[in-house]
Amino acid sequence: MAGEFKRDMNYIPTRVTADGRDGYPVEAGRYRLVVARACPWANRAVIVRRLLGLEPVVSMGIAGPTHDERSWRFDLDPGGEDPVLGIERLQQAFLVRFPDYDRGITVPALVDIPSGQVVTNDFPQITLDFGQEWREHHRPGAPELYPPDLRSEIDEINEAVFHDINNGVYKAGMATDQQAYEHAYARLFDRLDRLSERLSKQRYLVGDTITEADVHLFPTLVRFDAVYHGHFKCNRHKLVELPVLRDYTRDLFQTPGFGDTIHFPQIKEHYYVVHRSINPSGIVPTGPDLSWLLEPHGRDRLGGRPFGEGTPPGPPPESERVPSPA
Repeated sequence: MAGEFKRDMNYIPTRVTADGRDGYPVEAGRYRLVVARACPWANRAVIVRRLLGLEPVVSMGIAGPTHDERSWRFDLDPGGEDPVLGIERLQQAFLVRFPDYDRGITVPALVDIPSGQVVTNDFPQITLDFGQEWREHHRPGAPELYPPDLRSEIDEINEAVFHDINNGVYKAGMATDQQAYEHAYARLFDRLDRLSERLSKQRYLVGDTITEADVHLFPTLVRFDAVYHGHFKCNRHKLVELPVLRDYTRDLFQTPGFGDTIHFPQIKEHYYVVHRSINPSGIVPTGPDLSWLLEPHGRDRLGGRPFGEGTPPGPPPESERVPSPA
């Protein structure tokens, strides 16, 4: 369709695995997860790392909320340099491995610390591998986010959520044609309505515990009122006006490992400053009030066990704490 936003999904397919078949074996302390708090795709990896307790074995570098054509910058760190990798831009790690790399420099990315080379930026695979390949390093009580008996259902939900919601907000916001925008808008809210119906009967998307499906949906929902409703013209309703999805998002936000990864000032700065074709002034809005995320959610009535037979993760490391939305 003319004017439709098309996402480049051509990511580096290399994997970090227990058997090291791609040349990068699972090894505590060897890899650095580079993220940006602003990015919903990176947010997934941050959440899964928290839920599984991988903080002691996979360090995390946090890029600033804005970037230019040369990639994400470590401008939050002293001297504008990642203290572990010793680089100013994520692009440098890509070019060490691929000197002629000409695709997007994206987060999340796993970087091999000894060589300084990027290993992968394949965001869907990174979280699955954290769950499956890094098992020997999971914390006691870590949840099973991709249970074998539910994988086909999780995959089906994730596929629909990706196309219509995760990427759907971008298809609406980045469209350059009225028809393309309206098509994306209609699919987005149709899918949200379907999920609202589903979640009116069950606490989580698949089964009675948190799974990869919830990890995929949450980053888009939690950003909805702050950026997608206005900035991306996804304005049929705010999330706070949709009771089921509002309370579902509240529930997850208040679950350790979810809300404690969300940095709203950086999220808003990224979208409103970087997307100058949509917001030429670069002015970041003061609102909206997001304190509703801390109000009671009432989802307990639907049953469910957030971590199954497991337990919640402990508090995040001091260096990774984020401000409250209230």
